[in-house]
Amino acid sequence: MKRLALSLCAVALGGAMSLAFASRTPLNSTGESADPVRLRVDVDRTVLPSGSPEKAVVKIALDCLPPPRRHLRPPVNLALVIDRSGSMSGDKIAKAREAALEAVRRLGPDDIVALIAYDSRVETLVPAQRVGDGRRLEQAIRGLEAGGNTALHGGVTRGAEEVRRNLEDRRFVNRVILLSDGLANVGPSTPEELGRLGARLVREGISVTTIGLGLGFNEDLMTRLAQRSDGNTYFVEHSGDLPRIFASELGDVLNVVARRVVIEIEFPAGVRPIHFVGRDGVIRGQRAELSLNQLYGGQEKFALVEVEVAPNAPGAELEIARAEVRYENALNQRSASLSAARRVQFSANRAEVVRSADHRVQADYAANVLAVAKDEAVALVDADRRDQAAAVLRQKAAELKVMGETYGNAKVGALAAPAAPEADRIEREGLDNAGRKIYRAESMQTRSQQAVGR
Repeated sequence: MKRLALSLCAVALGGAMSLAFASRTPLNSTGESADPVRLRVDVDRTVLPSGSPEKAVVKIALDCLPPPRRHLRPPVNLALVIDRSGSMSGDKIAKAREAALEAVRRLGPDDIVALIAYDSRVETLVPAQRVGDGRRLEQAIRGLEAGGNTALHGGVTRGAEEVRRNLEDRRFVNRVILLSDGLANVGPSTPEELGRLGARLVREGISVTTIGLGLGFNEDLMTRLAQRSDGNTYFVEHSGDLPRIFASELGDVLNVVARRVVIEIEFPAGVRPIHFVGRDGVIRGQRAELSLNQLYGGQEKFALVEVEVAPNAPGAELEIARAEVRYENALNQRSASLSAARRVQFSANRAEVVRSADHRVQADYAANVLAVAKDEAVALVDADRRDQAAAVLRQKAAELKVMGETYGNAKVGALAAPAAPEADRIEREGLDNAGRKIYRAESMQTRSQQAVGR
């Protein structure tokens, strides 16, 4: 049993001791970096055990520099889509107005904003136009009142139509921000339908961020729409938090440094890519590919690929992965590309393997494994299989606990510790409405695989 646990640890803990080679970053005439993105290829251990097949995790990391000067940021092409159905009455619509006003005040006069409100019908209150002094937008926002049902799909579709008015101007960062507190009960209303809408929009370069307010919205629908369009998602239980959430989202939108990102990873013979961990990607033979809509300055964005490595002799060295990223620099609309590779070594010395662990890669892997397990647990609870949901969480908690202890990784241990008590609670009580929404939101936020200031 102990041997099995250590083998499972190896899935999370493949690493690379040798250097990763990345293209050099040119400087512009002022001495500033002309390239806002850095590419790294990491592995969860720098030395792998020799003599047997081993699983490892390759991390493709994109470190994004903040825009050099605030006034150089790309302009924003934004649609605010706000639910004004009857359930939004009272404090909810008041805080929604406050949050939208705060968002407008953070924008510049040359940014473009449309305001769409929806209940039983969809209404464009302000068509896409430059913010200017903001007075027209502020007046329309202050006039928002609640009443009617929830035509959510129609609201997002209308918001996208307004964004499309300026889509040909490649300077703009294109985004729809959707706020809703209710179930979609007018028009298309399933997660699958909204997911397909998100997938269509991201192909046009439009991401949708979803903000679910209170306990009445469909979290599956909201997370699917955001995930498939490469947007963010938030669960806001109390309306008083809306201004803070809008400010956080605008912080991302106003710091986009790259877009239309394509990551291609090539694995040599003897290294078999198995699957992306925590996110969707495509694997064809020895190549893996992933597309992203945008990257934010001051953040790390990454992807994890689990691989199986064929047996190698002690002292052998192997290039485990080579990555290339292509993207458009959002600051100057120029195409750019970077490449990097990572080599690993093999040893029969177990202590050497343990010392080589990359704790950050391990922790990223552990967080995403738990996020996937939580999604699986939600589905099992929905199917009235609470015992199986609890078993999934307990198994992952046990595997990650051993991993943390084996490699002295306190962060992995801290991530694993709450999972077993949560499993006990789910087995006894299931998931209430708030708990289910928290699981969904936290899972997607983790599986978006971005982190600030890393």
